[in-house]
Amino acid sequence: MVSAASVAYRPIGLLGGMLAGAVAVAVFKAVWRKASHEDHLPTAMDEDLPLVEVLVAATVQGAIFALVKTIVDRGGARAFQKATGLWPGAKSS
Repeated sequence: MVSAASVAYRPIGLLGGMLAGAVAVAVFKAVWRKASHEDHLPTAMDEDLPLVEVLVAATVQGAIFALVKTIVDRGGARAFQKATGLWPGAKSS
C-alpha cells in the first residue's frame, strides 16, 4: 500500500533526482578531467577509444551518480520528515 507521505513526496523526489543528475554530471566531468588530463568525456560511441577506457569511464560515472543520488534522496527524505513528521519511504523491518 502506498502511503500519503510517499505520494506527497513524489514531486520533491522528482526534482531531487533531476538535481542529482545535474550535480553528478558536473562531478564526473571534474573527476574525469583531473584523472585523465583530457577535456573529452568518453562515451560508448567513441570509436577511437579503447573499450577499457570507455568501461572505466562508465563505471566511474555510475558510481558517482549513485553516490550523489543517494545523498540527495536521503537529504530530501530527512527534510520532508522534519517538515511533516512523516518518513516518505518504506519502513525497515
